[in-house]
Amino acid sequence: MSVVITVRDVPNAVRDELAARAARAGKSLQEYLRGMLVDTAARPSVDDVIARARARVTATGARAGAESILAARDADRR
Repeated sequence: MSVVITVRDVPNAVRDELAARAARAGKSLQEYLRGMLVDTAARPSVDDVIARARARVTATGARAGAESILAARDADRR
């Protein structure tokens, strides 16, 4: 089931920029904003990602030092 969301007091310049982006994407402003909201809701927040990473470290006790991280990064570049 869909709901209607109203956003008030959007500055004209912001609305104009979003409308221009929507037009360049071949979409209505409503379609464009809906897509942005769906995409945003599908991604976890930074706080959630950090909390999950901390929980994994706590659960496993595994820790990676800066040296091992940099070594792994550099190994992929060879």
